[in-house]
Amino acid sequence: MIADTIRQKLTDTFQPVALIVEDDSARHAGHSGAQPGGETHFNVTIVSPVFDGLSRVERQRRVYAALSEELNGRIHALALVTRSPAEAARAASVILAVRQGPAAPVGPRARR
Repeated sequence: MIADTIRQKLTDTFQPVALIVEDDSARHAGHSGAQPGGETHFNVTIVSPVFDGLSRVERQRRVYAALSEELNGRIHALALVTRSPAEAARAASVILAVRQGPAAPVGPRARR
């Protein structure tokens, strides 16, 4: 399976602390690049210390280089989220804060 190959190559190259590879091909059935059997459209989220200090463009270049054989073959589309561990931690904090909603008021004006 191509998803397994993607996981293996990205793990070997970037030693990620988090890696999610999703085959999104079913959503693109009948569209350009879709093929019977899927495995043409992927979403990848990867968190690696290798990305510290690199621009988003450089990170994507490195992922594309690691997957060049697959991108020149069956893969039609690859959506990437590339983060350093510090960026992933900040993103998780923002998501948690949004899910919890605004902080409850405190102090003398707080309603009881």
